[in-house]
Amino acid sequence: MHRHSRGLCVGLTIVVGMLWFAAGCSSKPKTTADAKPVSGTDEQIFLGDTIEKNYDPNVIMKRGEAFFDKEEFAEAIVEYQHFLELHRAHQLAVYAQLRLAESHLRMAKSIDRDPEPIQKAIAAFEKLRKDFPGSKYEAQALQRIADCHDWLAQTHLFVGQFYYRRASYLAAAHRFDQIMKDYPDKKVAPEALYYLALTYQELGADDWAMEKLQLLAEKYPNSENAGDGRRLLAKLEKKSPPAPTVVAKTDTPAPQNQPSTTLLAASVPSSSFTPSATTPSIPNLKNSPALSLGQPFVSCRLGAWC
Repeated sequence: MHRHSRGLCVGLTIVVGMLWFAAGCSSKPKTTADAKPVSGTDEQIFLGDTIEKNYDPNVIMKRGEAFFDKEEFAEAIVEYQHFLELHRAHQLAVYAQLRLAESHLRMAKSIDRDPEPIQKAIAAFEKLRKDFPGSKYEAQALQRIADCHDWLAQTHLFVGQFYYRRASYLAAAHRFDQIMKDYPDKKVAPEALYYLALTYQELGADDWAMEKLQLLAEKYPNSENAGDGRRLLAKLEKKSPPAPTVVAKTDTPAPQNQPSTTLLAASVPSSSFTPSATTPSIPNLKNSPALSLGQPFVSCRLGAWC
């Protein structure tokens, strides 16, 4: 009887231990190769014969989608790019290209950060239009390209204003001018043009500043910066009165058959040439009103050839 009780206790201990071990194993989450927990369909995608599945288009696409849904866009980019390298002619290739571009776009943080993800997104969307012309995603790609350029225009404005506040006016003017050249129809263009005028004013180029303010009033009359631009333009016009114009006097022209003094001097050796009473005298360059400037002297300006 005593032996039977001891055997029963040992058996119960083994059974309890096995149940505890099974419960512990079942509660432990399964992980991927990079130690990230997965569940559901993710388990079928990430686990198994990875060498074989690394070439399966459906498995590669599912891995990319799983990363994209979890907002792990750097990993998603690797999978979509891998799909396109192996299966460029696959029916899902255009979709992979779209998701690749979207992944680059989602990696952009804000306008004050590195714009490289936006630039890569533009290139990827453009590649979609080039490699898959007429696809059902072309309109979406065009809209995304426009959104990316809006982002870049805002980035240039942010950086330009940063330079302006730090009194780095040449660097600021470069950014504002780039917006006007590349993105004149974007929402930030009027503000960039107004700040470009402010920058020229700080550099002492009031004439350039007035030119940009006049353009602001003509091209963007209803913008938020139009009122400030008109007030600044009026201030600069009062500060810079028009320069007086010097009217040059003209002498009576010499007869056309009268020989030129310069030609005579060039044709006769200087040692033997003596002006006679009938030879026209060489005009005095210092006192002759006929040789005075017809317009006021214009000093060199910033960026002008002198």
